[in-house]
Amino acid sequence: MEFLWDVIRDAVAALGDFGPELREVLWLTIVVSGLATVIGVVTGVPVGLGLGLGRFRGRKVALTIVNAGMGIPPVLAGLVLLVVLWDDGPLGGLDALFTPGAMVAAQALLAFPIAAGVTAAAVANLGFDAREHIAALGLSRTGTAAVSAREVWPGIVGATAAAFGRVVSEVGAVLIVGGNIRGETRVLTTAIVEEARQARFGAAVGLGVLLLVLALVVSTVLTATQLRRADG
Repeated sequence: MEFLWDVIRDAVAALGDFGPELREVLWLTIVVSGLATVIGVVTGVPVGLGLGLGRFRGRKVALTIVNAGMGIPPVLAGLVLLVVLWDDGPLGGLDALFTPGAMVAAQALLAFPIAAGVTAAAVANLGFDAREHIAALGLSRTGTAAVSAREVWPGIVGATAAAFGRVVSEVGAVLIVGGNIRGETRVLTTAIVEEARQARFGAAVGLGVLLLVLALVVSTVLTATQLRRADG
């Protein structure tokens, strides 16, 4: 029990000492995960709308790939991007490896299938009356997708929340392509790994609490938006 209390005391001390380095880690976490979520949602939601509304050859295969992508291991996404961005890789000339940009790209790969898959499921659950009303409007494909998006807006917000939750808590992808460089590419999850490796368990727990608070704040905002639109 003494060890546990020591860890808790050190965790409180770590949170109390909210210095420049910790603020930098928190800010980079917000920026990387936030941008990755935006990219994943902006690209994934239209794909999800297309899969949910469309009736075309290969749709089942595409849905299967998207649904499988929702469970892709983060380390695999990071490894694929590492190979692509390596000096001798297809995009090695960008010199983007071990930068925040590479971390955003890795997390966006994880956010995309979640945004697409959850949106497709929301559209597929549209009621018969809603589908008939939208069809009766005689809109173009783009117009139909826009109206459908408004109808399933709570589901799209849910997809955003799920995508953010996925990327902000992952460590494998950003560790592989970011390198956990202090002052450059260290985020909360990789900082937790670093502290735990050095047996600074109190600091690791403190960082974990900070990560949980961040996730709760974003989730609270998105859930409030989701419920307000659903009730309205």
